[in-house]
Amino acid sequence: MTTEATLPSTSASPTARQIWTRARGIALALVLLLVGAIAIAVLRSDARHGELDPRSADPNGSRAVAELLADRGVDTRVVTTLDEAAAAAGPDTTLLVAVPDLLTRSQQTRLHNAFADSRGRTVLVASSSASVERLAPGVTADPATSLGSTLAPDCGLPAARRAGTADTGGVRYTTTHLSADACYPSERLATLLRIPDATGDGDTVVLGAPDILLNDRLDKQGNASLALQLLGSRPHLVWYLPSLSDTSATGTDDERSFFDLLPSGWLWGTLQLFIAAGLAALWRARRLGPLVPEKLPVAIRASETAEGRARLYRKADARDRAANALRSTTRTRLAPLTGVPVTQAHTPEALLPALSAHLHGDGQDLHTLLFGPPPSDDAALIALADRLDALEREVRRP
Repeated sequence: MTTEATLPSTSASPTARQIWTRARGIALALVLLLVGAIAIAVLRSDARHGELDPRSADPNGSRAVAELLADRGVDTRVVTTLDEAAAAAGPDTTLLVAVPDLLTRSQQTRLHNAFADSRGRTVLVASSSASVERLAPGVTADPATSLGSTLAPDCGLPAARRAGTADTGGVRYTTTHLSADACYPSERLATLLRIPDATGDGDTVVLGAPDILLNDRLDKQGNASLALQLLGSRPHLVWYLPSLSDTSATGTDDERSFFDLLPSGWLWGTLQLFIAAGLAALWRARRLGPLVPEKLPVAIRASETAEGRARLYRKADARDRAANALRSTTRTRLAPLTGVPVTQAHTPEALLPALSAHLHGDGQDLHTLLFGPPPSDDAALIALADRLDALEREVRRP
């Protein structure tokens, strides 16, 4: 123990440098992820400004198609509330719903009822399973989108045949309506459906993607021809831009949870982060499965092990544990020498009487030495070790 007092102290806890070395890979990945997210947000901060708005000249706007329709005598009116859209129902009106998924369930039902018997045309743009089943009963959106954006008509609908190939690739649909026109198929599922009304001259057109209406895509393929034919069949076009701020037709069914308000991309991104975290945990795992014993390449002297453990005790200021280790080991060695079973070596009532009879000494002093309180400082710990050594030598003396 005297040698231990002069050895340099070491710490069993990792240093700040070690912690940084272990965590810098994960920290760098998080920083890159954050920088990438900020960069994407900055670059796309105005990417959706005016999207599908017939008043917007932005690349994602639809002013060009509105101007072309005006040249052909079709007037375009923009509405942003359900009340305005429902009031516009009529046989000479085409209703275009720009983002049907923004409508609540009761709004979708009310809008469908308003145009169901109006003998007009309803055009749903990129309507997914969240809205298409109510706005166009009998139509189901497939979870997987089309692989390509430019597709051939491959149907008998005159408007599609005249337009030819167009950028309709997006949401894919199936329908139970036998009289429906299924056009621009992708993997045998249509990206454009026309469902005629059971009575009257009205119909519903479900379009899988908004590309044919966008300013920067209107001059590609047959997009302009298809857009003008779909939207120009009636003299009046009501362009409905749903908004989350529209409180019309709200009710108990319109209550949405926090997750309903999050875009689907954020939900997928969160799922990917959890998967990445799980993979990182597996990558950083120290052990997978049970421990496997392995022979050491060199033999370590017992004195070195004792010195290393003593340094840890000293660094942690654990004199109580060091004293307990010294006393426990001494009691274990003394018990067989005095005829006491090893299982009772740590019981004062069994060990001390036998030890006192063997030494003919004071039992009280032995109790303090072998079972007493921990030393108060390093000097007392060293003195305790010396006294324990002396006691063991005296017992072993023939």
